[in-house]
Amino acid sequence: MPLNRDFIGRSARSKEPFEVTRNDIRRFALAIGDPNPAYLDREAAKALGHPDVVAPPTFLITASTGDVAGSFLADPALGLNYALVVHGEERFEFHRPVYAGDLLDSQTRIADIRDAGRNELMTLVTEVTSNGEPVATVSNTIVSRGTAAAAQEA
Repeated sequence: MPLNRDFIGRSARSKEPFEVTRNDIRRFALAIGDPNPAYLDREAAKALGHPDVVAPPTFLITASTGDVAGSFLADPALGLNYALVVHGEERFEFHRPVYAGDLLDSQTRIADIRDAGRNELMTLVTEVTSNGEPVATVSNTIVSRGTAAAAQEA
């Protein structure tokens, strides 16, 4: 069943800020296999001019796929079957780095749903802020495999 195009433009805001901790950053950096000292050691980060440990660039995918997106992605009326979903792409436009101690708020919207062969591509755009200050714009495309409407023959 195709995804419900009426969801294009729908948005949701985070229910409460996500508090970034040093441990969050450390765990993420180790999980992606990046031992950069600026991610793991406060003094190393300060030596590079940061106020605290800095998060790896892809850390923000955690903010863009959390409770905000889930609030409408889990809506049965959208028609998204997670068993058919694979990750397509993600892009980040940074306004500033993410640091331990940041309180991140996010607003996610379904920017587009389009067919790509037998699949559908759904693009989510998340604006991330900390205390009202822009941090980043995260674009995340997920692939719904085999759900595109059958092409109409002329």
